[in-house]
Amino acid sequence: MRFDSVIIGGGLAGLTAGISLQQGGRSTAIVSTGQNALHFFSGCFESLQEPPQRLLDLFAGAGIRVHYEEGVRLMPLGTFRPAALALEDIDLLPAPCFAGKVLVVGFSGFQDFFPGFLADGLAKQGMACRTVQLELPELEKIRLSPSEVRSVQVARTLDRSWGRVVREVVRLLEDEDAVVLPQVFGLQDASVLKYIREGIPARVVFAGTLPPSVPGIRTQMLLKRRYEELGGTFLGGDEVVSAHVHEGVVHSVATRNLDSHRLEAGSFLLASGAYFSKGLTANPFGITEPVFGLDVEQAADRGDWYDPDFAADQPYLQFGVRTDAALHALRDGRPLANLYAIGSILGATRPEFGSGAGLAVRSAFAAVDQILKENAL
Repeated sequence: MRFDSVIIGGGLAGLTAGISLQQGGRSTAIVSTGQNALHFFSGCFESLQEPPQRLLDLFAGAGIRVHYEEGVRLMPLGTFRPAALALEDIDLLPAPCFAGKVLVVGFSGFQDFFPGFLADGLAKQGMACRTVQLELPELEKIRLSPSEVRSVQVARTLDRSWGRVVREVVRLLEDEDAVVLPQVFGLQDASVLKYIREGIPARVVFAGTLPPSVPGIRTQMLLKRRYEELGGTFLGGDEVVSAHVHEGVVHSVATRNLDSHRLEAGSFLLASGAYFSKGLTANPFGITEPVFGLDVEQAADRGDWYDPDFAADQPYLQFGVRTDAALHALRDGRPLANLYAIGSILGATRPEFGSGAGLAVRSAFAAVDQILKENAL
């Protein structure tokens, strides 16, 4: 099968690149294993200090609504981080102390949300907190299997029963001027968040849970739908297992599901992520990129891979694939002419692109511009 571009990875970087290339008139295919960083997405775009119009337009075309307001966001354990650009259901607060009294609401049986930790963190910011656990009959069925009480399963249920949640919270509300709820609403329709805010007579703040992220999965579904609307080919549940490279040019890749059929293209984009999605693999001897055998920037001494302080930024998360100025991936110190590395597989090797979601978006746009420029010559 022949395409103008093949993208390896269906996360934020891969889908941003795929949509942009389709809009640029190129035929593309995305190969996605199904697991990516959007499953951990906080809903905020780290390192994007300004709302780039290009991203806003791309998201608007996919039906994804965002807002921009410099401030902080509430983390799952009651801490705060600076933020500016976020999905519409992610609260951006002007300061960590956003209320006088707060009601923190959890759901009985849902153990991926921590009302107690949240309350402790908010109390350190000077807020008086009270925690409650709602007993909802709608969740009883999934509570019979503890492994099923995860954010996505809860969201599928509560998106049909958000009215009961509102009524229960209103009944329990005393003199609190804010309510914190877990991000387990709006999996299919983000407008559910609006209805909840309108129905509760206090400020409503949604806090993250353990993965999978409901806002992240919704974002992935909307971006994938937009990509396919534009004519892109999305090969989900598959993975690239090998590549044919000759004289510094990638000619084709093979996937697990396509057997002897190879994907050929004029350009390839490696958006396979880092360790979670196996874009990078670690063993006792080093960190490698498994498909193309690319050069990986890493500390030679394994003792320098990590910081004993668990809460510190871990050095291994900064390691990534090496590239030239145009994001061509390097192998044995030489660039592969038509292979671009984008997203978290870069680690911190290209600090000018930022980190997190900002890195994914900026590097994807940069690689797309380079491909379209080279194609126009």
